[in-house]
Amino acid sequence: MRYVKASSVRGGLFLMALLGSMGLLAACGGGSSSSSSSSNNTITTTGQNVQPIAVNGGPVPNSIYENGAFTSVTLCVPGSSTCQTIDGILVDTGSFGLRILNSAITLSLPALSSNGSAVNDCVTFVDGSFLFGPVEQADVKLAGETASSVSIHAIQTPTAFTIPASCSNGGTNEDTLATLGANGILGVGPEPQDCGPACDPSGGQPSPPTPAYYACTSPAGCLPAFVTLGQQVTNPVVMFATDNNGVIIELPSASGQEASLSGSLVFGIGTQSNNQVPSSATLFLLDSADNFTTNFNGQALTGSFIDSGSNALFFPDSTIPACSDLTFFYCPASTANLSATNQGTNGATSNVTFSVGNADSMSNTDAVLPTLAGPNTSGFDWGLPLFYGRNIYTAIDGKSTPLGTGPYWAY
Repeated sequence: MRYVKASSVRGGLFLMALLGSMGLLAACGGGSSSSSSSSNNTITTTGQNVQPIAVNGGPVPNSIYENGAFTSVTLCVPGSSTCQTIDGILVDTGSFGLRILNSAITLSLPALSSNGSAVNDCVTFVDGSFLFGPVEQADVKLAGETASSVSIHAIQTPTAFTIPASCSNGGTNEDTLATLGANGILGVGPEPQDCGPACDPSGGQPSPPTPAYYACTSPAGCLPAFVTLGQQVTNPVVMFATDNNGVIIELPSASGQEASLSGSLVFGIGTQSNNQVPSSATLFLLDSADNFTTNFNGQALTGSFIDSGSNALFFPDSTIPACSDLTFFYCPASTANLSATNQGTNGATSNVTFSVGNADSMSNTDAVLPTLAGPNTSGFDWGLPLFYGRNIYTAIDGKSTPLGTGPYWAY
């Protein structure tokens, strides 16, 4: 699984992906090409499968969420017309499933139980902070698409249960708008569920993974538990009647710092006339952890991935100084112009040129910062700056597309 983490930064927010894989994945296909940027960056604006997104600073009052793509989601009580639209939802190709602050939900949604125990989900982040809360069911509506009876994660501090130590582990509960920086996270990454076979009782694991799912029976009675695939927090796209094999994120180019950018989240790959894949696109098949390799500065960074939920490019480079105050960002004396080559497990390659600016000198009022970057100990986290000026395709594991079967990324 990959999830995002937000923490305050000079009036903005810093996101970093947590790496790891709990499911068993497969990849297939082939092909190769080379390019320095995406061709065909047309922004699709019409169609029942087109959801508007915006890099607009996010929903926290008097705060700018830098390089975060936000949208709205409509929840309904399953099978009813009782619905609510919630904005300020972060679009994240690095995680799977819909997670919404319980404080933003006004509906009474049915909570899931297993063998008489309440099902709760836990997500932890790289700094030890976490999210905890019940798994509930809702009809999820995006654009003209509907996913019925989807398991979602209602983020909250429970009043009925004590958060288990194996979830909290002494960290901070990011269960408010101010701490999370969003009303929720829409995980549209390349997996159908957030945990998969590792959390399923038929998955062959000797014991439930922690932290993940918990069965809660009493205030102090939350224990790690297996949860069936059908009950796990689910990528809503995979439950659409059509256009359910992946997504395309389309954002225009950013020539420099900008107040905002508007784009589209398009559902389906090759399922309609407005989501066809151009012949120039490069397909990167993924390994069992949903990663590919980035060759950069003499390093083969095998744990690399594309993640709209990360607000910068994060990669290891000992020649670029980190900021003295914001050590998770780079602060070169002058803008560094760099390049790297991405390579999928199918051997496909594509060269990417990018620039790294000084984070300390960047605007506190602009949401679009295309040169924001920071250090990472392993792998290359291709965050939202990669998406500016590119249409990026995310295919879901096991789903057929004109380019082959997912999981893959392409641009």
